[in-house]
Amino acid sequence: MPETWAKGDVDLHLDLYGTRGRASLETALRAAIRTGRLHPGTRLPSSRVLAADLGIARNTLAEVYSQLVAEGWLTAQAGSGTSVAPRRAADPSPGVQARLEVNVPRYDLRAGVPDLSAFPRRAWLATARKVLAAAPAHLLGYPDPRGLPPLRAALAEYLARTRGVTADPGHIVICAGFTHGLAAVCRALRSAGAGTLAVEAYGHQAHRDIAAARGLSLCPVPVDGMGAVIAEASGADAVLLTPAHQFPLGVALHPRRRREAAAWGGVVIEDDYDGEFRYDRQPVGALQALAPGQVVYAGTASKSLAPGLRLGWLVVPPRLLDAVTAELAAGPSGIDQLTLAEFITSGDYDRQIRRARLAYRRRRDRLAMILNGQELRGQGLRISGIAAGLHAVLDCSGPSRERDIIARATEGGLALDGLERFRAGAGAGAGAGAGAGAGAGARGADAERAGLVIGYSRPAEHAYTTALARLRAVLAQLALKLHLQGIITDLLSATVR
Repeated sequence: MPETWAKGDVDLHLDLYGTRGRASLETALRAAIRTGRLHPGTRLPSSRVLAADLGIARNTLAEVYSQLVAEGWLTAQAGSGTSVAPRRAADPSPGVQARLEVNVPRYDLRAGVPDLSAFPRRAWLATARKVLAAAPAHLLGYPDPRGLPPLRAALAEYLARTRGVTADPGHIVICAGFTHGLAAVCRALRSAGAGTLAVEAYGHQAHRDIAAARGLSLCPVPVDGMGAVIAEASGADAVLLTPAHQFPLGVALHPRRRREAAAWGGVVIEDDYDGEFRYDRQPVGALQALAPGQVVYAGTASKSLAPGLRLGWLVVPPRLLDAVTAELAAGPSGIDQLTLAEFITSGDYDRQIRRARLAYRRRRDRLAMILNGQELRGQGLRISGIAAGLHAVLDCSGPSRERDIIARATEGGLALDGLERFRAGAGAGAGAGAGAGAGAGARGADAERAGLVIGYSRPAEHAYTTALARLRAVLAQLALKLHLQGIITDLLSATVR
């Protein structure tokens, strides 16, 4: 099957079968249009250029174009050349359409995403233009696998100033978000002989899947009011923690537990996913400062700016640096790295953090005000955890009520997640192929805890009010239902007596 290209004002790739006659050309052009490779409005090469490139008579090609115009595949206008005619797109299959509808709820209070409408577009664009105008040519080539030096230097200063991280630019590596960095660290640990990773009994299933896929067995450790129970990680080679603001339960790791983690002996992976967002006091500093020789510190711009940037960073102990760097591939673009570096050094990043911190604190306060309303008092609903981050946990009386609230919210077009979704051993695929201990799940009181994980940061500001109203309506309906059930139960008991 020879492949040919028309060269001139427009390039055109055609798959020609057999001889290069009229029938073969018509078939190739129809196939390219029918399959969508040539989109409606695509301009085709002139008959002279294409005929010369294919080595056929121009009259033959003109006849092919005329035939396809007559059939409705192409359009031709004097002075505008020949182009692909408009066509009605094929209707998506019902299955695809249903999946798209499920994945785009009208109101969304699921955790993990900031308000994307608040991304500082103008400031980011101005910064990108500035760095493109000033960047030396060599910085636009294939980047250092650890990341561009300007960004690593900017992060070293920023992390030391705001999170207390002990960071030399040479020990920082840039990655495409936390999951990319976690995968590299897990591969490096496995290559070094590690076999088991301890994980908090509540957390992202995707993070557990990443570690298991890299050959690590998982050991879930309980989480109580003081954070992860570090003593339960004995026997593991490494532990993954969210010490500043446990996800999703929302507690901070107690100072005693922080000291235990620093003295633990194994590798600690510190996921500082929202460490800048604390509303009742100054944020707790990074755990990494207590043991920089054994803690891999991980941060990203996913909560402070937007996850679509795919910008993250690791501060890696010297003994793991080469191994982790060797496992990193396909990191963020050099332009985005230079833009973030300038965004940090200019102070724009700090200003964005302060704006977002104020906005999310107000949103959390509004959520608390609704839950303290008269219609919901006495229903056992309360926000637990510290005043921090982009989500809050609303405790409820049991797993059945958690599922009932989520089901009713879904019926009303409101997306919610419950604690069950984040419990180790509860997610899909937690056991299969995840190595020994992966499906052990939460133990003791952890297994009985129920609640909603409410992401108050996700909706745009104009949609947040309506999302809260939907949430309040769902909770009020269930509160009335429980109240009526209690009355009926009392009446039946009185009748029996």
